[in-house]
Amino acid sequence: MKITSTSCICPVLVCLCFVQRCYGTAHHSSIKVTRNQTKHIEGETEVHHRPKRGWVWNQFFVLEEHMGPDPQYVGKVKERAAGVFEGGLAGSTCVERLLHSNSDKGDGSVKYILTGEGAGTIFIIDDTTGDIHSTKSLDREQKTHYVLHAQAIDRRTNKPLEPESEFIIKVQDINDNAPKFTDGPYIVTVPEMSDMGTSVLQVTATDADDPTYGNSARVVYSILQGQPYFSVDPKTGVIRTALHNMDREAREHYSVVIQAKDMAGQVGGLSGSTTVNITLTDVNDNPPRFPQKHYQLYVPESAQVGSAVGKIKANDADTGSNADMTYSIINGDGMGTFSISTDKETREGILSLKKPLNYEKKKSYTLNIEGANTHLDFRFSHLGPFKDATMLKIIVGDVDEPPLFSMPSYIMEVYENAKIGTVVGTVLAQDPDSANSLVRYFINYNAEDDRFFNIDANTGTIKTTKVLDREETPWYNITVTASENDNPDLLSHVTVGIRVLDVNDNPPELAREYDIVVCENSKPGQVIHTISATDKDDFANGPRFNFFLDEHLPVNPNFTLKDNEDNTASILTRRRRFSRTVQDVYYLPIMISDGGIPSLSSSSTLTIRVCACERDGRVRTCHAEAFLSSAGLSTGALIAILLCVLILLAIVVLFITLRRSKKEPLIISEEDVRENVVTYDDEGGGEEDTEAFDITALRNPSAAEELKYRRDIRPEVKLTPRHQTLSTLESIDVQEFIKQRLAEADLDPSVPPYDSLQTYAYEGQRSEAGSISSLDSATTQSDQDYQYLGDWGPEFKKLAELYGEIESERTT
Repeated sequence: MKITSTSCICPVLVCLCFVQRCYGTAHHSSIKVTRNQTKHIEGETEVHHRPKRGWVWNQFFVLEEHMGPDPQYVGKVKERAAGVFEGGLAGSTCVERLLHSNSDKGDGSVKYILTGEGAGTIFIIDDTTGDIHSTKSLDREQKTHYVLHAQAIDRRTNKPLEPESEFIIKVQDINDNAPKFTDGPYIVTVPEMSDMGTSVLQVTATDADDPTYGNSARVVYSILQGQPYFSVDPKTGVIRTALHNMDREAREHYSVVIQAKDMAGQVGGLSGSTTVNITLTDVNDNPPRFPQKHYQLYVPESAQVGSAVGKIKANDADTGSNADMTYSIINGDGMGTFSISTDKETREGILSLKKPLNYEKKKSYTLNIEGANTHLDFRFSHLGPFKDATMLKIIVGDVDEPPLFSMPSYIMEVYENAKIGTVVGTVLAQDPDSANSLVRYFINYNAEDDRFFNIDANTGTIKTTKVLDREETPWYNITVTASENDNPDLLSHVTVGIRVLDVNDNPPELAREYDIVVCENSKPGQVIHTISATDKDDFANGPRFNFFLDEHLPVNPNFTLKDNEDNTASILTRRRRFSRTVQDVYYLPIMISDGGIPSLSSSSTLTIRVCACERDGRVRTCHAEAFLSSAGLSTGALIAILLCVLILLAIVVLFITLRRSKKEPLIISEEDVRENVVTYDDEGGGEEDTEAFDITALRNPSAAEELKYRRDIRPEVKLTPRHQTLSTLESIDVQEFIKQRLAEADLDPSVPPYDSLQTYAYEGQRSEAGSISSLDSATTQSDQDYQYLGDWGPEFKKLAELYGEIESERTT
């Protein structure tokens, strides 16, 4: 076995390298002896034969951060003649690593080739000697090892002499990185008065060196600044308090510097540091304290009730809620006159006035005031009561006060319509000071106000200046001012309310305009409306109202009035059925009186309209021209009737046009001589018109006053006298009468030579059945009740209304 080295000088080092090679391979290297195994090339199967030398590969080590001018030697490939032994001292280059091939005889016929990570760039090999060198400075923190492959080939044939073998070159670590605090600087708090050893914070430093090799990454913590208040654990980096009862009020902020050093803190190790800013937080460990035990306060007697008259404050060394406190009056003769409250922002006690001060009655007050913390920490109750007390003396100052009214406000009353100058009431004010100056009074009026009252400047008596009307203004508010004669600038004011009392000076009247409707089918005694009244006067002079009809007027046959005795009245009908065609509007005068003393009354007239209603009382229409729609004709029926009328008019126009187009006759006269037809241009008045023409002449010949002559020719013969004709007509019947007339016409020599038509409309006499004509219906009486027609349905509704109107007129 041959060992060559370029760095080992003395034999001692050679021995150390040999010992390390023998005993250190368990941790850093491995010893491999190949006996009877050979890996054949190109897929040949493995065979066993006698022991033979072969390739043996192991780990190589190279130091990081090599800064020398020459490449760093890593190892050597050498041909060996005997067995193989391989090893090396980790982290050192004092021992040569041997890579050998059984085929290398030292004649230069073997060529060594290196491939893999960094081959040719970082690592190079001498192809003849097998020496491996590192050409660059390596950094373990960037890459920890490199995997390479070595192979021996025949230089002449370029064929492999041995199979390719793999080996690793590890970068050996050196202490080139200092510990670092990645999270610093730190800001942390800890309560004041904490026990010694209270944990504050744990800091951690990291070292980029190899933690598995040597002490390069072994960190130790120490405190550089912050003693003797804090300490740090050298292994864990936990910072703790080092003193008992650290007081925030003495010192609040601390700056602690912590150092982390590698190489286990030995000399030559690298270090890093960080700053930890520690703040003591407050706890309630200080009670409030008044700076003084006695205070004095001056308050003028003119101070207003409810106003703040002074402030007082107790000091507390704590902060935040630990310094909150409340103030209270625990004793003193001014507890009922003064009160105290706490201002939460300034933590001051605000002294306020509860009652008016009067220098003439009491000149000073004494108060014992206490200030106490509101948030207590029972851990520190041994430090004493967390409250303090002081005494406050209040001096009342004398001031010239304005006049003082005998009452804070006045209420007075006066009747409306009272005479001008009526006394309403009197106000009284006095000077509260000992001088007791005279007081003058006046009323504050705005420029635009109406002045209804005045006041006596010396006595304070208030009187009216105008006549008051309660219905216009029921209440007056005035302000009376009092001033001292000696000091007019001192004024005091009081409010005076004047109530105007009511007198019965307004008669009652209807509450509103009423629209009263009566249905045509109303029955006697039916309530058609309810009315009410109102009165501008007060309740005492208004209700109760009385409703009645005027006794001086005749009794109304259609309507009456009923007092309901609840300030309302009902309108009732007196008779059955009303007709719009006869009278569509009625008027009902009524009287209303109030309950005042003396009582007042007024008259009003109610307007009542007649309307057509449904059976349930709902109003259908109130217009007399609405009969067509009430008869049940629809819009379609009306349109059909209108079309028929238009067609008839067109036919008439066409007929007239055709008549005019014919030839005119030779004889033109107003009456055709061939016809005995009498034409009248007088339009009748209908069935009810019995005055224009006595139609009975057409019915009974005996009613004729005289014989009628033919108007087409002048008679030439003397006719029978009138009294003879009448007596004859009375004695003959109709048939004889007609025969007689026919004979006269035939025997009359003045008749033209053509036939003529004579018409007689005689009904006859003494008929047992009686006439069925409606001409005499207006003069006959009938006792038949037609109310049953209303039960026949909507088709007979109009007929029932017509017969109902006739019955109503007969009743009237």
